[in-house]
Amino acid sequence: MRFTIERLRTLVLAVAVLLLVALAVFLGLAKWKNPFNRRDLPKRLGFDIQQESNGVTFSHALGAHSQFKVHASKVVQLKQGNAVLHDVRIELYGEDGSRVDRIEGGEFEYDQKNGRATAAGPVEITLMRPGVAPAIAPNATPGKALSGKAKSNGLTTVAKQAEAGEVHVKTSGLSFDWNTGVTTTSQHVDFSMTQGSGSSMGATYDSKQGSLVLDHAVELLMRRGGEPVHVHAQHAEFERGDLECRLHAATADYSDGQATAGDAKIHFRENGTAARLDATGGLALTTATGSHLAAPIGSMDFDEHNQPRSGHLEGGVSMDSASEGRQVHGTSPSAELSFTPQGNLRHTQLHQGVALNIEEQSTTKSGQLRVSRTWKSPEADVEFRNAANGKVEPATMHGSGGVVITGESQRGKAAPMPSRLAADEVNGVFGHGSVLTSITGTGRAGIDQTTATGARQSASGDRLEAHFVAGGTSGSVGLAGGATQIQSAVLDGHVTLTQQPAAKPGGAAEAALRATAGKAVYEGAGEWMHLTASPRVEDGGMELTADKIDVSQVSGDAFAHGNVKATWVDSGKGRSGQRGSAAGGQMGLPMGGQGPAHAIAQEAQLHQAGGASTATFKGHARLWQQANSIAGPQIVLDREKQTLVAVSTDAGEPVRVVMLSAGNQAAGKPTGPSVVRVRGGDLRYSDAERRAVMLGGGLGSVVAETATATSSSNEVELTLLPAGSHASQSQVDRLTARGRVMITTQGRRGSGELLTYATTTGEYILTGTPASPPRITDPARGNVSGQALIFHSRDDSVSIEGGGRETRTETTAPR
Repeated sequence: MRFTIERLRTLVLAVAVLLLVALAVFLGLAKWKNPFNRRDLPKRLGFDIQQESNGVTFSHALGAHSQFKVHASKVVQLKQGNAVLHDVRIELYGEDGSRVDRIEGGEFEYDQKNGRATAAGPVEITLMRPGVAPAIAPNATPGKALSGKAKSNGLTTVAKQAEAGEVHVKTSGLSFDWNTGVTTTSQHVDFSMTQGSGSSMGATYDSKQGSLVLDHAVELLMRRGGEPVHVHAQHAEFERGDLECRLHAATADYSDGQATAGDAKIHFRENGTAARLDATGGLALTTATGSHLAAPIGSMDFDEHNQPRSGHLEGGVSMDSASEGRQVHGTSPSAELSFTPQGNLRHTQLHQGVALNIEEQSTTKSGQLRVSRTWKSPEADVEFRNAANGKVEPATMHGSGGVVITGESQRGKAAPMPSRLAADEVNGVFGHGSVLTSITGTGRAGIDQTTATGARQSASGDRLEAHFVAGGTSGSVGLAGGATQIQSAVLDGHVTLTQQPAAKPGGAAEAALRATAGKAVYEGAGEWMHLTASPRVEDGGMELTADKIDVSQVSGDAFAHGNVKATWVDSGKGRSGQRGSAAGGQMGLPMGGQGPAHAIAQEAQLHQAGGASTATFKGHARLWQQANSIAGPQIVLDREKQTLVAVSTDAGEPVRVVMLSAGNQAAGKPTGPSVVRVRGGDLRYSDAERRAVMLGGGLGSVVAETATATSSSNEVELTLLPAGSHASQSQVDRLTARGRVMITTQGRRGSGELLTYATTTGEYILTGTPASPPRITDPARGNVSGQALIFHSRDDSVSIEGGGRETRTETTAPR
């Protein structure tokens, strides 16, 4: 959009001056028709005598006012019936007294028989600028202009004003046909004025039709702003009555460009200023830097100072420029232009489908970078501002009716990375050098991008505001002014975000990450999307909410901060879209059950890099599924491997596990499920193995509690019942404690190296080593030892095994 309509204004003004000059010349010549058209003219000039007469003045009057005068120093009647006038000066007055033009020549010959007057020799014509009534004009009032505004009373001032606007013309071979009213010359015509000088070859003026034709080679040299401007036209025609001019193949050349028009029509005011330009057959502007603006049809309106006010282009407007590795091409069926009082382009309206494409190639540290951007919209408005060296550049651009900005960036031979930005309306702001610095989109605004890893990302909202910075990185969105990237962006209102990971070679496509929020802020450094105002993320069957959620557009990771809440929905399918394992596999549910699972924490991270899919909860984290739960400072779920890890080094906040155990199915005394509680420093759970292992870790020991016993050990292993053997949730089938086991049950205290608790039988089996067999301290029996000690929770009895025989001790104690 670097095209300056200033160049078109230069063409129009130059051609207007040229045509005014030619008009004045031939209007003056045409007025010869009246004096030579009178049948008694030879008698009035003394042509009926064969002698010379000196100092002849001939005046033609209309009513009481003189309209023109012919002065000749001598008139000679020739024998063949012609008359020759020497030292001729013709003064022509405008009917309203607005001008006085002079035609002067050494010799004019009048052919009375053929009705033709010719001047074979040089002719000089002085044309006065219309608008100021000179003192010698017949209808002039001294000191007044035609508009009635007061002028200087001095004749000297009036003379200076007239002289400043004079046009001087030189030509030869002038001929006026009495019968047809046509004035012609095939000779060279030169003219000069304050603005410059010019020439043409051949001209014809039809006084009856009021038309002027400049045959060919029309040229004008003028200076504008201290620089020369050359105007050329193959052909020109002027209609006297309508005050309009038609040009064919007109060209204006200047230091920094060129303007051309195939066929142009210029309408003039009575005072000689250009009022309107209509161009057909192609209107084009070309700058020295290669910028090009063209349209088949165009028009321009001018003020009384010959400054453009408005313009219209139609039939397919095209804009092209190329500089420093950048190529710009724009099209629009039509365009409306408006200008400042100084004649600079101020506003452009593009209609009926706007397309602007920018292609740029540059060299960066990482290799060649190619960036392509395309703006499309039904309507577009561009505001311009003044730039250096008298040029204008776009300040803002507004698109409406549904704006779509597509882009593609490619580094070296890497795969192209497309992007797309869309909104019902888009406002763009340009910086120095026509560089797009920011955009604001409203109404169904959205961004779609593809990262270097092949992941597709899209975000939408009610309003989008984006700021750009020079640089050109992957996934960028831009319009002009070089490779650009999003420095920052804000989406407001009903924000949705989708990230589709790239499909793995030979594997099925992974589920997309989806997020909603009231507001999203994009950070170009690191390519982060910050979601606030009730954000929610859905990732592989998990729904996550928090005060704020950060999503990395590079890795696809999501970080939640403050009041984190997560829910897994049981769909019966894994993250990859396939059925989970036989052990459960319900989209990586943490407790191996069938129903929804929930989690709360202060912070959470969803990680997807390297093919992994993990969810990490930190800060008083707690997961639960119906009656089963896990709590701790940090809990990590690997939903691909279907594992869970919880770690704590704080004795005040150990890892806690609460799970239902299978009911006691002993004959005669069936009972319902009870609760198993385990706390320690390091928990690892495998859903495929249906096994959870709690280690003491940094806390030293693991404590396990059942309905009838409490144990302390280095490690506790929980084995769950097989999937499908229970109604809706996981249940503990077996509890195994290892290493330095201490157990308390029914007032008894036991020690050993291995403790096994079967929830279906309610039996605890405590064993040791040959060097350190299990021991139990009973308040009634004292210390008891054996190869294995079996506690029967159903009847509060203890069995002792050892030495190849079984010893049974009955002990009754209150429950």
